[in-house]
Amino acid sequence: MVEHERTGIIDLITWGFSRVAMWAPAFVVAIMFYEVVMRYLFIRPTLWVNEMSLWVAGGIYLTAGLYSLQQRSHIRIFIIYDIVPRWLQRVFDLLSVFCLLVFVFAVIWGGFGEAWAKLMRWETFGTAFDPPIPATIKPLILITLFFLALQAVSNLIYDWNREAEKTEIAEDVEVIRASLGSASEPAENRKD
Repeated sequence: MVEHERTGIIDLITWGFSRVAMWAPAFVVAIMFYEVVMRYLFIRPTLWVNEMSLWVAGGIYLTAGLYSLQQRSHIRIFIIYDIVPRWLQRVFDLLSVFCLLVFVFAVIWGGFGEAWAKLMRWETFGTAFDPPIPATIKPLILITLFFLALQAVSNLIYDWNREAEKTEIAEDVEVIRASLGSASEPAENRKD
């Protein structure tokens, strides 16, 4: 996979998050392997591997969405987006960023008090290992959403004057348009 170019300071921050998150799955696999060896080979299961893998995987999950947005690899409905003119694509872009900003504002507004309380009392998971998953993941959700909003605005600004990218679907749409255009021409004007 070829990565999308980094276009500003927000992209650099997102790229930094992603580089940490890229190594985290290897850490999860390593500790899970350790757990399997300890449990089934030495009959000495651990108390900490399950919660640690949940903790790290939660961080991976959050930052993966941020990286996906920076790479412009998030899910889009190409068939609608690609057949409309560029000015309407910009309207769609504005609408989607607006909806994202409203969502981020609502989640941060509604979740800040709880995340702050969990962080301040260093709330733990309540198991034998008792890691501070709620105290760290709840604030990380809000921090990631904040950077997600910044990344969306950064993408909108950077992509505003760029030409629309051609996808396979866009090429198929052009073929269909061309065939429809030639079908509507009088028979004597066709280049068949």
